Amino acid sequence: MKNDKPLRRSGIKIMAGLIALLGSLAYIMILAVINGSLGFISAMGVTVFGAIGVAKALGESVAMSYGLIIGLAVGCGALRGILRYFEQYSNHFIAFKLLATLRDKIFKALRRLCPAKLESKKKGSIIAMITSDIETLEVFYAHTVSPICIAILVSLAVAIFVGVIGSPYLTLVALAGYLTIGIVLPLISSKLLKKIGVEYRKAFSLFNAYFMDSIKGIKDIIYHNAGDERKKQVDKRSDELLSLTYDMKKNIVNASALTELAVSLFILISLIVGIALYINQLISIGSMIIAIVAIFGSFGPVIAISALPGNLTQTFASGDRVLNLIEEQPAVLPIENAKNMDFNRLEVKDLNFAYDKNIQVLKDINLQAQNGEIVGIVGESGCGKSTLLKLLLRFWQKDGGSIAYDGEDIENINTDSLLSNATMVSQSTYLFDDTVEENLRLAKEDATPEEMREACKKASVHDLIMSLPEGYSSRVGLSGDNLSAGEKQRIGLARAFLSGSKLILLDEPTSNVDSINEGIILRSLADQRKDKCIILVSHRLSTMAIADRVYTIKDGIIRLNEKGE
Repeated sequence: MKNDKPLRRSGIKIMAGLIALLGSLAYIMILAVINGSLGFISAMGVTVFGAIGVAKALGESVAMSYGLIIGLAVGCGALRGILRYFEQYSNHFIAFKLLATLRDKIFKALRRLCPAKLESKKKGSIIAMITSDIETLEVFYAHTVSPICIAILVSLAVAIFVGVIGSPYLTLVALAGYLTIGIVLPLISSKLLKKIGVEYRKAFSLFNAYFMDSIKGIKDIIYHNAGDERKKQVDKRSDELLSLTYDMKKNIVNASALTELAVSLFILISLIVGIALYINQLISIGSMIIAIVAIFGSFGPVIAISALPGNLTQTFASGDRVLNLIEEQPAVLPIENAKNMDFNRLEVKDLNFAYDKNIQVLKDINLQAQNGEIVGIVGESGCGKSTLLKLLLRFWQKDGGSIAYDGEDIENINTDSLLSNATMVSQSTYLFDDTVEENLRLAKEDATPEEMREACKKASVHDLIMSLPEGYSSRVGLSGDNLSAGEKQRIGLARAFLSGSKLILLDEPTSNVDSINEGIILRSLADQRKDKCIILVSHRLSTMAIADRVYTIKDGIIRLNEKGE
C-alpha cells in the first residue's frame, strides 16, 4: 500500500515536538520551574543555615545571631512546602490540560485520516494510543521538563555559591558530579533502555490489539472451537510482554544503583577535597563545612534526572507514535471553495490506481452511470471492485484518468457536496451501541419516524425491527451484536435510502442475506431506480439480474458485458 512510514525520531526531536505542544501553557511551565528551583534552594537552606550555625560555633565570623539563623532555617522549611505545592500544581495542571488537548488532536487526526489511512491501522493499537500512550505522556509534562530545568538552575546556583563561600576546587568537584550524574549516566542508561523500552511499548500495543480482537471475536472463536488455541496465543504474548517488563525493570534498577553509587562517590570526593583544602590552609573550617553541606544537599535535582531514562524510554516511544499520528497526512485532502454538484451523470475515463507503485490495482477503467439506472460491477474477490467505489467517493487519490460528475472532474468538486450526493454501503455495516433509531439517524439527523420506517421497509428490515422488544427504540448492542450480519447489512441499506443521496454505491449488499431476502432487497433497489443511480458491486452474477448494464473487472481491467453474458 502507499506508505510513507516515518523513521523513528531521536529523543531530542520527540522532546522538542512534545514541548512545542505547550503553546500558551509555556508561561505556566516557566512558573513551575521557578517555583521548583526556589523550592529546592529553600530545602537546601535548612541544612545550609544549620551549617552556618555550626561554623559560627567554631569561630567563623558570621554576621547573624543564632536566633536569626534558626529563624531562617525554619522559614526555608516552610517556604519549601509552599513552593513545592505550587510547582506540583503547575506541572499537573499543564499535564492534564495537555492530555485533554492531545486526545482532541488524536481524534481530529483520526477524522482527517479516515477512511483510507485507517484501513491499515489496528483498532486495538489506536485504543492503546488514546489510553495508555496518552497517560504515559503525563510523566513527560509533569515529571520531566520541569525537573531538567530545575536541575540546571539549582546546579549552577550551588556551583557559584560553593565557589564564593568555599573554593573553586570544590566547585569543580560539584560540577563534575552534576555532569556525571545528570548527563553521562542518564545517556548511558538511556542507550541501554532505549531498545527494550521501544520493544515493550510495541509488544504492549500488539498485545492490546490481539486481546481486543479476541474479545470482539469471542463468538466466532467458540463456534469454531478455537478457544484453547487462542488462549495459548494470549498466554504466549502475555509471557513475552512479562519478560520484556522484567528486563526493563532490571535495567532500571541497575541504572538506579549506579546513580546512588556515583552520588556516594562524589560526596566522598568533595569531603576529601574539602579536608585537604583545610589542611593546606586554603579554606577555613567554617567555610569548608558550609560548602560541603551545600554540595551534599544539591544532588537531589540531578538524581531526579538520572532516574528519567527508565520512564523516558516508554515516554519517547509513546510520544513518537502520538506525534506520528498527529503529523500524518491523509491520503486525500478535503476540497473546499470549489464547485458544488447536483448529481445526474457519472463518467469514468481511463482511471488508474495503485496502492503500491509496483502493484497496479485498476488499469484504464471506463464506465458510465446516470440517474434512473442500476449499474452492476462483478468480479472475483480482490479484483478492485471495492477500491473503485472508494475512488468514486475520493477516499483515495486516483493516479490517472478522470472521474467526472456531470462533466466536472472529481478534483474540482467540494468534498461536502460530493458526500451529500453520494453514499456507500459496505459489506460490513458498523452499528453503534445505541438504539436502532439513533443508528438510522447517522444518515439523516433530523429524520422523522415516518421517513425512518419508509426507509426500513425499502430495505426489508422494518418487520424485523418491529419484532424487537422496543421496536425502533431497541438497543443493537456493542457493534450490533444483538443482530445478525444480514440484519445489520439491511439496516445499512436503510441508512442509504434514508440519506436521500442520488448516487448509492452498494458493496456486496446481499452477501449476508438468504435468497428470499436477497430477492426482496433487489426488488426494493429496482423500485428506487426512478430518481437515483445505483452502482451495485457483487461477486454473484445472480445479483446483477436487476442491472441495466454490467461491467466485469478482472486483473484490474474492466469490460462491459454483452447482453446474455
